[in-house]
Amino acid sequence: MHLRPLASAAILLTLTTLPAFAGGANEYHIRTVDKVPAPQEVQGPIRKLLGERCIQLLDAKDTLLAEIWFRKEVPVKATDAQINNGLTYAEVPETTVFGVIRFPKQITDYRKQKIPAGVYTLRLANQPMDGDHMGTAPYSEFLLLSPAADDKTPDTMEAKKLQEMSGKTTGGHPGVLLLFPGKGAEATPKLEKKEENHWVLLVLLDAKAGDKKAALPVGLTLIGVSSSA
Repeated sequence: MHLRPLASAAILLTLTTLPAFAGGANEYHIRTVDKVPAPQEVQGPIRKLLGERCIQLLDAKDTLLAEIWFRKEVPVKATDAQINNGLTYAEVPETTVFGVIRFPKQITDYRKQKIPAGVYTLRLANQPMDGDHMGTAPYSEFLLLSPAADDKTPDTMEAKKLQEMSGKTTGGHPGVLLLFPGKGAEATPKLEKKEENHWVLLVLLDAKAGDKKAALPVGLTLIGVSSSA
């Protein structure tokens, strides 16, 4: 799978592409911890936008696999009708920051790429609709992992710049976490096992379109890899 060439305490949550751990139906679970600030590795302008609710991903032995902090409010571009009908990723500008994630040890992403332990920002990216990507994923939206030290401002950027920055995570192709539709997401995070052993974190994030408040359902794959990887 290729994206278009260049286009803590107890915490975390969402990893579309966590290590390809094998396991049974009850192997993974999440835990939410409140009043936990985002890691100091995150640049100030981004850090101040993040909430202090930390979602932790753990295995059957309660080993911490990942931690995530989402931003307090996701900016969207949506009409009243779109808000009333329910927001989707289509209303979120590409490269928007969704949050940050920390891995206590090396993991693998949706492409089975090795992601070193560390702290990464999560930004929205759309997979190109071309022959190279046919059948590589059930959906076309991803969150790209970028080293927190290199991501200095929450502003959106050119897709190519994001891909270059994310490429530093793996030394080549961007680090990617698959997004499922957020259907069924609620304010309280939950973890669901879906087809092909995809474990998806469902959470309803606060959003804002101009001066109107809204809600954005998110489904972030924590465990799962592409069948073509």
